[in-house]
Amino acid sequence: MKQKYWICLSSAEQLDSAFILSLYEYFGDIERAFNCSKNDLKNIEGLNIKKAERFLSLRDKLNPDKSFEEIEKRGINVLIFDDEHYPKMLREIHNPPAVLYYKGDLFSCNLDRTVAFVGSRRASSNGKDSVKRIISDFKNTDICIVSGLAEGIDAASHRCAIDNNIKTIGVIASGFDYKYPSSSKDLYDRLVNGYGAIVTEYYPTFEPIKFRFPQRNRIVTGLSYGTVVGEAALKSGALISANLTLEQGRELMCIPGSINNKNTEGVYKLLKSGATMVTSGEDVLNALNWKIDLTGRKSEDNSTVNVAYSTLLDIINIEPLGFDEIQAKTGMDTDDLLKTLTMMEIEGFIEQTEGDRYKKS
Repeated sequence: MKQKYWICLSSAEQLDSAFILSLYEYFGDIERAFNCSKNDLKNIEGLNIKKAERFLSLRDKLNPDKSFEEIEKRGINVLIFDDEHYPKMLREIHNPPAVLYYKGDLFSCNLDRTVAFVGSRRASSNGKDSVKRIISDFKNTDICIVSGLAEGIDAASHRCAIDNNIKTIGVIASGFDYKYPSSSKDLYDRLVNGYGAIVTEYYPTFEPIKFRFPQRNRIVTGLSYGTVVGEAALKSGALISANLTLEQGRELMCIPGSINNKNTEGVYKLLKSGATMVTSGEDVLNALNWKIDLTGRKSEDNSTVNVAYSTLLDIINIEPLGFDEIQAKTGMDTDDLLKTLTMMEIEGFIEQTEGDRYKKS
């Protein structure tokens, strides 16, 4: 079984995917690559004698059967680079993962309709609400949301996908022995148990070390046909993801935000450089040239919305408003307005924020 050799090589922290794939491409067979001699390695471009000797010394300490048993014991699924089911979009990028470890039902996700959402870990309420607004436009469709399970924009994207019956894939920067950050533990569990999948290129014992997070980003964008940047400071992981998106030849999209927010400075830099501005799910579909009928679905979802609902939604669409402000704008009777707002909240059209203000859900 070839799989165990892929797993075994990936279990060595000193060997990255680029090196493993260079061996595979040279030998054309991963078992032969694993069992090669010093003489076999001498003709590989860029591999000098010292590097070859270090690899062989490390290889001799590895045990393919044991590495494979550890994966089976943990109930982790594996996709290797030469597997026909390996995601085609990921295969096309520079330096694709040699091995993908995953939990959950990866193939319940439509890998032909993947879009990444990335952004600040310290996202503003407005930034998270903007992401939710766009993702909610995809309710009950086969679009799959990809993100990194971090706090802020990532977590908001995953949660909104789940709330709107959309599959979502979380890409982590460690092995499955770690759940980082701890605040995302509930998301881990929900993705693994019916809402999508969690994937990583790292063997289960690998820790979430700092340098692995930007490496993880290439998988988030690499799995996706396009990337939406929610909020991003001028120096941030989200900008790294944006640059990776362009390098991979994928569509880069940005959500505009407040010009007074430091976390939107990177967004506006990207927009000025030619990124596509998106403010709705339809904008995302147009940018990716995807054909999905959102209008018919929306009409069905909102069939019970009366004129009063529509009026109120238009009023609080831009920013949250208090009861007195809404009444001043509508002129509605106090009892009627209170009853309507209560029904809209029960039916999920609006929600209350701090200070007893109402905003669109």
